Amino acid sequence: MTHTPLVPRRTLTLRDVSEASGVSEMTVSRVLRNRGDVSAATREKVLEAAQRLGYVPNKIAGALASQRVNLVAVIIPSLSNLVFPDVLGGISEELEDTGLQPVVGVTKYSAKREESILYEMLSWRPSGVIIAGLEHTPAARNMLQNAGIPIVEIMDVDGPHVDSVVGISHRRAGREMADAIVAAGYRKIGFLGTKMPDDHRARKRLEGFMEGLAAAGLELVDSVYYSGGSALAKGREMTMALMKRHPEVDFLYYSNDMIGAGGLLWCLENGYDVPGKLGLAGFNGVDLLEGLPRRLATMDACRHEIGIRAAQIIAGRSHAGLVGGEVVELKPVLQFGDTIRKA
Repeated sequence: MTHTPLVPRRTLTLRDVSEASGVSEMTVSRVLRNRGDVSAATREKVLEAAQRLGYVPNKIAGALASQRVNLVAVIIPSLSNLVFPDVLGGISEELEDTGLQPVVGVTKYSAKREESILYEMLSWRPSGVIIAGLEHTPAARNMLQNAGIPIVEIMDVDGPHVDSVVGISHRRAGREMADAIVAAGYRKIGFLGTKMPDDHRARKRLEGFMEGLAAAGLELVDSVYYSGGSALAKGREMTMALMKRHPEVDFLYYSNDMIGAGGLLWCLENGYDVPGKLGLAGFNGVDLLEGLPRRLATMDACRHEIGIRAAQIIAGRSHAGLVGGEVVELKPVLQFGDTIRKA
């Protein structure tokens, strides 16, 4: 775990936008409130300056002396993915007696939708923001950098961050899985993934996985991708397609446990010797795996603890005692289950 001090920031004002655009504060206000007669050229100039600076209008200006509300903006890509309800559980648990309330926005893995949600949430002047991932549009990054409140990016530590960050190294997770598979004697390996390139964390795990294989002189035999929810049925379909193309494959690595569980059920139904002749592994360590005929190998993504630690930073309860700039890297643990043979 490392800590990096952060230079304190202030919230941007109408004056900042006025100076950047070269028009009066009154004109800036009219443009941003969509009121009054303003020329198209002036409107464009103001909006460009506001976006470049990351300025967000204050919808509660004058309503509260503190100019802040007791809300914490939580922005995640999905509620159907079993990972994020656990993260939300950790956040809610930690904020329960703080007077802070989480408000959730769902981006559906869309960077532009994230930008829009962030804009609306910041306009209500929340007390903090918890946002999944490190990749944002330039406009969203500007808004985060100039919000003047605690920002915690979660789930990932592989890349530059705005303020504080809590997560795991997905590249390291991928490499560790590759090392375990190679050590168990598997050599002909296929990958089955989802939401690429929009799911940056899955992409980074795959990059780390391929690096691990390359270090052992191996490369993927085949890969299958799809878009849509991480469903059992998709896992079945993808597994059947890959194994029909490459019956020689002896290991299947899935980007998440849901499609991995579907793949495992298909393999067992079709008489595959798991893990003797065919090994399988997923990622996330979801509770669903407890109910399978055999426990799928996986890696715990530390999702509940990520939620707790992020909320602690927002609430000023961080163990490090820092105000901003905290980097918390958690260490996921590989769970071999019943689908990787003993090395």
